Amino acid sequence: MTCPICGRKSDEKYRPFCARRCADIDLGKWLTGSYTVPAEAIDDENPEDFAEQPPRPQ
Repeated sequence: MTCPICGRKSDEKYRPFCARRCADIDLGKWLTGSYTVPAEAIDDENPEDFAEQPPRPQ
C-alpha cells in the first residue's frame, strides 16, 4: 500500500501513511475543510416540500 499523501510505501505504525508528517498533513486537510463530501443543498425555508417525496430505492 502506498501513502495517499506522498506515494511512498506505507509504514505499519502510521498506516495508511508513510510517516507522522503525512498523517499530520492529512489531518490538517480535514480540519481546514480541504476535504469535502459532495451533497445536495436543502431548502430549509420550506421543509414540508421534502416530506412528500417518495423514498429513495436502495
